[in-house]
Amino acid sequence: MRWPPFEHIFFDCDSTLTAVEGIDALAQAAGKGWRVSVLTEAAMNGDLDLEEIYAKRLRAVNPTRGQIQTIRQVYKARAVSDAAEVIAALQALGLKVYIISGGLAEPVVEFGLYLGVPRENIHAVPIEYNQLSGNWWQRLDEQPNTAEKYLDFAEEVLTLSDGKADLVRKLLGDQPGRSLLVGDGVSDLIASRAVDLFVGFGGVVQRPRVVAEAPVYVHSPSLAPLLALAAGPMAVYRLGNSRYQAILEKAHHFIATGAITFKDEQLKTKFLEAWSASHKAVYSRPH
Repeated sequence: MRWPPFEHIFFDCDSTLTAVEGIDALAQAAGKGWRVSVLTEAAMNGDLDLEEIYAKRLRAVNPTRGQIQTIRQVYKARAVSDAAEVIAALQALGLKVYIISGGLAEPVVEFGLYLGVPRENIHAVPIEYNQLSGNWWQRLDEQPNTAEKYLDFAEEVLTLSDGKADLVRKLLGDQPGRSLLVGDGVSDLIASRAVDLFVGFGGVVQRPRVVAEAPVYVHSPSLAPLLALAAGPMAVYRLGNSRYQAILEKAHHFIATGAITFKDEQLKTKFLEAWSASHKAVYSRPH
């Protein structure tokens, strides 16, 4: 039974590729953690529309450019297990990897580049700063003024609860190939109508509606199982005896211990039979 690869893989960022919500980390540093995290959680669980709370959270924190830049290191320090290795393996197979996030563009872009995703495939929300804040008149270099205060954000599809679907369609255009989206939140679940398969990720936080409605759900703290789901088991065969052997073994361990659940039994059977066949093929060939 075949499980063909997905040529286009879209990742959410916060609580999917990194174990933090960037805006919550900003709020915590500003002493507004509880107030902002409540809004974030409500939006991610689908209890509030993202557009209702996006501006409220940023106004509550009122961060400087420097504070937003610090999130880049937080993202890297809290990267989800095996995120970089899974992305590298997918790209080694010739598959296209994208990051689409409602997070702030500066830290998301740098984190995405750190993970090896091409800049043109990373999409997040640009921020505007008040260039007259801080001691701007004293600056003699051309480096960004880290004291500049948040002014506004660019209102676009990623600040809307149902905006990711529109962006996915735009990025896919008329490109051939199947598409997959992986994420933790309800906005990712809503965007599933724009892709061929949605995979819920619960390695950081498990949101009840996503657990209940996602066609496929990954429960492990690692993204390793996503490699098998996205690349297709027989495509993964090509990675055997390569630098990706360790991540393949990790994927096999998690799959064997039930880290992936399926809403549809037929879909489950199709994947597990294909994965089992490919895994046997890897270990039966000459080394």
